[in-house]
Amino acid sequence: MRIEDARRVSRRRFLEGVTLAGTAGLLGLHARRVAAEPPPETTTIRLSQVSGICVAPQYVAEELLRGEGFTDVQYVKFVANPYKAYAAGEIDISMAFVAPFIVQADTGLPIVLLGGVHAGCFELFGTNHVRAIRDLKGKTVAVPELGSAHHVFLSSMVVYVGLNPQKDINWVTHPTAESARLLAEGQVDALVGFPPVPQELRAKQIGQVIVNSTVDRPWSQYFCCIVASNREFVRKHPVATKRALRALLKAADVCALDPERAAQSLVAKGFTPHYAYALQTMQEIAYNRWREYDPEDTVRFYALRLHEAGMIKASPQKIIAEGTDWRFFNELKKELKG
Repeated sequence: MRIEDARRVSRRRFLEGVTLAGTAGLLGLHARRVAAEPPPETTTIRLSQVSGICVAPQYVAEELLRGEGFTDVQYVKFVANPYKAYAAGEIDISMAFVAPFIVQADTGLPIVLLGGVHAGCFELFGTNHVRAIRDLKGKTVAVPELGSAHHVFLSSMVVYVGLNPQKDINWVTHPTAESARLLAEGQVDALVGFPPVPQELRAKQIGQVIVNSTVDRPWSQYFCCIVASNREFVRKHPVATKRALRALLKAADVCALDPERAAQSLVAKGFTPHYAYALQTMQEIAYNRWREYDPEDTVRFYALRLHEAGMIKASPQKIIAEGTDWRFFNELKKELKG
């Protein structure tokens, strides 16, 4: 069978299984509650498309979003940092790492955090000279750009162990693929990667894992990726916001309960070419913990770290008060008990 034919078959099988009705049956959800709600105020929804696949639920959610009444589901592709697009209104709702959102909220940009989706995904890799986070003092660390999720996450980590990310780390900026090569050659001492980069580095035996945020405390105890939106979109489209968030949370359940199907979807839709890495990601990330964790705890934890690092000025309380809205998430946690 040709690759193109195989992808079409995989996509068809996935869509046959992950319709709104099919997923409701799989997860024990009740479609009648959805039908009883008003239709979304807009039938167009725009989400981000990034190179990382830890945000798989928003890709798996495409058919679920259509089931929620969105007839035009768009994925806006970003090669670099997508965070500014939320405040600019170029993305309606999407998943991304929580800490850069906190940095944006601190500057007063019109974004709002809506709920958490999964815990863990980032991994810190180092050379043989790096055994722990404290060993990064005076070392060279590669990130795609300053202010990226990679940079902000590692800054949170180093300040947690008593280092100053602005003084103790020599940051260099390189594309992810270039950073991996430099790590393999020993020209940089460490890098942070999110799926499928950690899976690829482990497969190629490049560097060693220093921290895995999926299993290592305290990082594994908080949401990694969180759902955010433009504040004006939420104000004008509350029904659409809740319906879109519902689709994302249902899709997280699909990733947890049927990782093979989710991985097939990512490949069939062209979000990643590597099924093996996609499957590892689905199996390793804690997509099934969104009911257990409190997104406010996550915002408080990272806001404290970023405040200590000098990357934000506002207190965690102010960030929570002005940059979050957990109404829909709390309602859906009760509705989607599983």
